[in-house]
Amino acid sequence: MKAQPMNARAARRWDRETALVAQFAACVAFISFVYYFQHGALLLYGDAVAHINIARRVFDSRTPGLLQLGTVWLPLPHLLMLPFLFSDSAWQSGIGGSIPSMVAYAFGAAGIFRLVRGALSINSQPTAAARIAAWLSAMIYAANPNLIYLQITAMTESLYLTLFIWAVVYFREFVQESSRAEDELGLASSSLTKCGLCLAAACLTRYDGWFLAAFMCFAALAVVLKPKANDRTLRRSFAKFVLLAAAAPALWLAYNAVIYRNPLEFANGPYSARAIEQKSATAGSSSHPGAHDLPVAFSYFLKSAELNMAEGNWQKAWVMLLLLGTIAILILDRRLWPLLLLWLALPFYMLSIAYSGVPIFLPVWWPFSFYNVRYGLQLLPLFSVTAAVTFYFLLSPARNKIAKAAVISSVLILLAASYVSVWRAQSVCLREAWVNSRTRIALETELASNLTKLPHDSSLLMYLGDHVGALQRAGIPLRRTINEGNHRPWKAPVDQDGLWERALANPAQYVDFVVAAEGDPVALGVQKQGLSSMLLIHTVGQPAVTIYWTHRGNHAR
Repeated sequence: MKAQPMNARAARRWDRETALVAQFAACVAFISFVYYFQHGALLLYGDAVAHINIARRVFDSRTPGLLQLGTVWLPLPHLLMLPFLFSDSAWQSGIGGSIPSMVAYAFGAAGIFRLVRGALSINSQPTAAARIAAWLSAMIYAANPNLIYLQITAMTESLYLTLFIWAVVYFREFVQESSRAEDELGLASSSLTKCGLCLAAACLTRYDGWFLAAFMCFAALAVVLKPKANDRTLRRSFAKFVLLAAAAPALWLAYNAVIYRNPLEFANGPYSARAIEQKSATAGSSSHPGAHDLPVAFSYFLKSAELNMAEGNWQKAWVMLLLLGTIAILILDRRLWPLLLLWLALPFYMLSIAYSGVPIFLPVWWPFSFYNVRYGLQLLPLFSVTAAVTFYFLLSPARNKIAKAAVISSVLILLAASYVSVWRAQSVCLREAWVNSRTRIALETELASNLTKLPHDSSLLMYLGDHVGALQRAGIPLRRTINEGNHRPWKAPVDQDGLWERALANPAQYVDFVVAAEGDPVALGVQKQGLSSMLLIHTVGQPAVTIYWTHRGNHAR
């Protein structure tokens, strides 16, 4: 039997340790889920409610099917949570959207561990310093209070971070294996293919993945073109890798071109970030901080990352560790260069803030509010890895137990003090979700309580883009509504024969009740002749909502 390379044997030997990290993270995920579920925090983010109901309407709709996935948000998170939403209780409670995020969180912690342990164990089995650094990186990642909260919601951050991490894991292993003996080129090809699969999934999760895939393709090309790695097997694997990395963006562009007659509908359509920003500007709001200004965009994104790591002066310590770890990679061991791919989140969000209409509002800087602060969590893998690398290079030369204990203690104190400061102040992502949800939840709760009083077999005409949470709270199946999802998107700008447009033009023919929020497409487009206003709902900070009776059938009150 052919002897296996040392690293292949070592990887299997330590698989049990990686699984232990995932198990610890799974316990954290479950405990935090129970806590936040009991405190009613699963559905605070409006985007979480929207993600759950986009997945739900794939089968719960007057016009079910994959077209209900829409265009702006990428489809993989919705497809992953879809099987868990067939249960009405899992849909109403939000549990169905939590499950994929929690699973991803556990795999993300294991990925960080494997990334650091493998990177610091090049050409040998992991040393004690490498293993301790790997455990430290996993602790920094998995114990982050903001990630712990987001991973119990239907938000996409947990899933994307995991795919991002594992793409870098496999890419680093590809770089390592491609520089070794010829009998390890098969392992290198396998790693590159796995990296491509992770990139394809990341590209179907968040647009960050598109930026990551482009850079990784150039990085892989540089590795393949090295004389020592210039092998036909690797070239074939590289071609497969590029196809995998490009497949998801190409598929999404084609989907938009066929269904919406615009391959960039997700970027410049009426529901895109750019369109929302333009509407805000038309309404009199000033441009967001960092618009067309890369230095300011850099400052806001980095500050959001600091807020996700710690409160007060502890934030600067993490930035210092980030810089020290990066310098150590560049100067002390350049073989660790694949870890620098974790920096790619920074230029992506700088460009998004400056040129793509993506705002970040911070509670500590103007305009002193909360909006997209959670984006800073995209640098958590970088903070985790660079802190661990710094720790490793400080620990390795330590000759006595006292010096080693001092290094370990200092890092653990920083970690504990930083995260305790976050817990005491309440995690910034939870504060963001709570502050931005109060008026929405008040309206949806009031609306839901009134919708439950309507006859159980009645049908509704309602725009779901803003307050689908009211139906979710009331337990009213989406198929009992006619909504904007019943429009055929390839019929632009309007579909005169579509169910949505026909119901707007003659609601009494199609539905029993109309729910119109001030300024939404129903309020602006429905023909109100013959409708009777039954109830007007006013809540602070939200547009007024009117429930109309169409006099269809025998649903008199």
